[in-house]
Amino acid sequence: MHNYFVYILECADKSYYTGVTNDLDVRIEQHNSGKDVNAYTYSRRPLILKYFMRFEQIEQAIAFEKQIKGWNRLKKEALFKEDWNEILRLSNFKK
Repeated sequence: MHNYFVYILECADKSYYTGVTNDLDVRIEQHNSGKDVNAYTYSRRPLILKYFMRFEQIEQAIAFEKQIKGWNRLKKEALFKEDWNEILRLSNFKK
């Protein structure tokens, strides 16, 4: 059985970064260590893990990651709270 994770990090500037990995602990350490100066998170450290979800199939993880990346801040924050009613409400909100 494989494990893949979709995760959301809160950056020091309060923005959110969403990614997918097969090793959550290692990936968060890589983000926080700042090894890649070109990475979005490099200048926004320290980072805090706000949410993650485990998947057994990489295709499902990638699809969920893409979905989340299209969400606004309020919808992501509802996800952190697992407030499904608020997620649904925000999905119907037109701006």
